[in-house]
Amino acid sequence: MKKMFFASVMALSLLSCRENKSDNSPADNVIDNSDALVSGSLKSYRDDEVTVNRIYFKLIKNDKHLTALNTKIVDTFEETEKTLAVYKNILNISTSYYQDAHQQTKSITDSLVRQQVEKEITASSNGYDLKIKNIREYMDLISKNKENLTSLYTTFKIRKTLPEIEKYQNAHPLQKDSLDHSINKQNRLLEELKNLR
Repeated sequence: MKKMFFASVMALSLLSCRENKSDNSPADNVIDNSDALVSGSLKSYRDDEVTVNRIYFKLIKNDKHLTALNTKIVDTFEETEKTLAVYKNILNISTSYYQDAHQQTKSITDSLVRQQVEKEITASSNGYDLKIKNIREYMDLISKNKENLTSLYTTFKIRKTLPEIEKYQNAHPLQKDSLDHSINKQNRLLEELKNLR
């Protein structure tokens, strides 16, 4: 039994060596040429996960034009976020004030005074909304442009990295020899176990 097991292991080793001969050839793809993308160590799945962004950033590492484009996009996103944050903060303070003012009117016991104050708050709020209408439209446009930039850049990155994953697949063609061998071995063991008394 031990001899049979040893022979099976040897046959499997020889088969896998024969199958992996193409793997030993110099790889002409970003995935194989990058230790950071595919690692044989026992890291978590997410550490070794091959993603569009990981391939893309390895791909553009030595491309000055693509690196400059990426920097320009990242800088634009950061600048936009900082600008919007300032405007959102100012708008949120005003919104918060009006909400609190409406809430506080509930403590006014004189109903006529309460109604008058409510009208004054509403008038002030509506006046402010009119004053900042074009600001909100600009902010909406900036958000829409950011979505479009993200969409177009994602499309570009996917199209740029698709050939790399295809090169990787071509460099690692899968053969069914080892699988056949494993299935045959399992079937023999299944038969052996069925016949045991």
